[in-house]
Amino acid sequence: MNPEPRRTIFGRIPVAERGFLADTLRLETVGGGLLLGAAVLGLVLANSPWRHGYEALKDVHVGPDALHLHLSLNDWAADGLLAIFFFVAGLELKRELVVGSLSKPAQAVLPIVAALAGMVLPAALFLMVTAQHAEARDGWGIPMATDIAFALAVLAVAGSHLPTALRVFLLTLAVVDDLGAITVIAIFYTDAFDVAPLVVAIGVFALWWFLQRRRVRAWWVYLPLAFIAWTLVHASGIHATVAGIVLGLLMRVRPDPDEERSPAERVEHDLRPLSAGVAVPIFAFFAAGTPISVSAFQAMLDDPAAIGVIVGLFVGKFTGVLGGSWVTARFTRAELNPELSWADMAGLAFLSGIGFTVSLLIAELAFPHTVARLDAVKEAVLVGSLAAAAVAVVILRARDRVYRRISAAEAADSADEP
Repeated sequence: MNPEPRRTIFGRIPVAERGFLADTLRLETVGGGLLLGAAVLGLVLANSPWRHGYEALKDVHVGPDALHLHLSLNDWAADGLLAIFFFVAGLELKRELVVGSLSKPAQAVLPIVAALAGMVLPAALFLMVTAQHAEARDGWGIPMATDIAFALAVLAVAGSHLPTALRVFLLTLAVVDDLGAITVIAIFYTDAFDVAPLVVAIGVFALWWFLQRRRVRAWWVYLPLAFIAWTLVHASGIHATVAGIVLGLLMRVRPDPDEERSPAERVEHDLRPLSAGVAVPIFAFFAAGTPISVSAFQAMLDDPAAIGVIVGLFVGKFTGVLGGSWVTARFTRAELNPELSWADMAGLAFLSGIGFTVSLLIAELAFPHTVARLDAVKEAVLVGSLAAAAVAVVILRARDRVYRRISAAEAADSADEP
């Protein structure tokens, strides 16, 4: 009996998905540039003569007192704007699960295992580093996340000849990563819990699902429902961004015969520029502003939570993603696409250590009342992410030169053909 043929990891992308993925990757790459610019601006202001005005701006409170909605601008960015980011993430995940690469177990196993290993190992290393410091252990979730916009922007800078399959895999891995991050936030970073608003929120989610199944398409019906769901989840004590990903997962992703695109794809197309170009950069502007000085750097090095974050992002993410991918390929009927090498995967694994947006969010949830530790951990997120990005660029630039030579040789061969 002939053995079952091995499945190729990172095969050719289905034609139906190429346009959608190209648009997604392009918007996320542009968003990564805006994210970086906003973060740098926040850092500059936090370390400039205008730092007091910057801190005062973050603490400006707006909104009604009802349902705990009188929030600072910093909280509105973290709780409100990031809900848009997670709503888009929920749409991505639902699409991948139903019609994308995660809909087929043979294709889904690698990014899922890689993402899970890339979350578990950083958290484990963080807990090992902080084993003797009980007050620091709350930050174990900080190094688990990958910032897809930042990572794709770095990948674009690293080279133009790298295989598109690498970008697709990074996007798929980040979708699973986002689900893991929001699950961790919902379960482990909820201080107070009020069941009544959550029960009503579940009713709103059910109504949203019902309207989707009844093919109701009016945006003016869904927008108030989304705000009500967000408000109720926030009032329940669960982080409000959870509402975003739940609503995204409830959207319909298969188009009807009379539809050119599904509701999920239409909404994602409309909201992704708002998420990548406005919501995430504004959050980064407020979250990244932390003092940087010799004393602040020394405080970071003296803080076990900060060291745990750096080790988790730089060592844990790389080892988890690359190791999880290798183990999956080694012990299942799967093999790497012959056009790629494990050196490509090593560069991508380091890219996954860029844990900016969600890492900063979890840092604020983990250490809300210890300003010195929060500043040290935020600085550690920046250091760990930049270190991972720097190594990734070195590896991927070298790989880009290889693919550039291959492309030039293929072009020369084509020119020689009669």
